[in-house]
Amino acid sequence: MRAYIDSNVLIWHLRGNNKALNFLTKLNQNHQYEFWTGAMQRAEIIFFMRDNEKNSTLSFLSNFKTSPVSEKIIDKAGELYRAWNPSHGIDINDAILAATVQETGGIIFCQNIKHYPMSNILVQRAWK
Repeated sequence: MRAYIDSNVLIWHLRGNNKALNFLTKLNQNHQYEFWTGAMQRAEIIFFMRDNEKNSTLSFLSNFKTSPVSEKIIDKAGELYRAWNPSHGIDINDAILAATVQETGGIIFCQNIKHYPMSNILVQRAWK
């Protein structure tokens, strides 16, 4: 099963958070999941990394497959955004990842499950 790791989990790991490291280690040892991230989540990491973080960040991200964004995913994400932004404040990146999971299957692991209120996707908090 695809395990889509949201950018907040990736950022916490890159900042040296032990809970993020432990979560990713346990998930990797499970062998039930393939590590994936959405294109926009990868973009969040790449766009904001510092020059001195480039090698370690790219090395870390090489452990994840990145799901491409298609026209179908964007159209579905637009529907999700319009449906859920007014009541839950989801942002564009969250809507695109949710649409990606609807299209490809899998589960989202994140720290803020409120970003994914859709009942037809699997979402789980990475750690407490």
